[in-house]
Amino acid sequence: MTDNRKIAVCGGTGNLGGALARRLAMAGRQVIIGSRTSEGARAAAEKMGYGVQGMANGDAAAEGDIIIVAVPFAAQEATLRDIAPHARGKIVVETTVPLVPPKVARVSLPAEGSAAERAQAILGEDVTVVSAFHNVAAHKLAQDIDVACDVLVFGESKAAREEVVALAQAVGLRGIHGGALANSAAAEALTSVLIFINKAYSADGAGIQLTGLSEAG
Repeated sequence: MTDNRKIAVCGGTGNLGGALARRLAMAGRQVIIGSRTSEGARAAAEKMGYGVQGMANGDAAAEGDIIIVAVPFAAQEATLRDIAPHARGKIVVETTVPLVPPKVARVSLPAEGSAAERAQAILGEDVTVVSAFHNVAAHKLAQDIDVACDVLVFGESKAAREEVVALAQAVGLRGIHGGALANSAAAEALTSVLIFINKAYSADGAGIQLTGLSEAG
């Protein structure tokens, strides 16, 4: 059955946001790219094709049934406050990792415990925050290749996590339930570890895969 719900990717002109938007659109989902300016979003959407639309972040969030936030940590708060009035009653998929340049290979979690919990505090109780897609290499996801990486999905609502597991599967990854939103701290911290591993071993985008699972989902 075709899923006609619109997915707004706020930060869709960035590396991870663009890769997710393209893969979702290729999978037949209706996608809106959001950016700080509508002009930039429309230009990126036109270049991407697949019927993708482009709007400013707030407008994209208003139009989307599910909202993905894919912005750098430094832009997280401003982006969330911009979309907050349009996110009530919706699932917001938070991909933000709290990287603090220049020491991005060192774990640095915010006072709230994780970027995901910070997002929930900013957006409020009327929004269902689910966090995911922290550990996948964006440059690999942007290519038409199989990406060997599992996606850990965190959130208080199992039904909402199921929605995001399905999105992971739509972009060619395996989504795995990781439990409560607070557990997102583990995946967010792991990103800095993977950055260190990439440098130490000259790896081209190390990822994670869980073993011992008879099934996931």
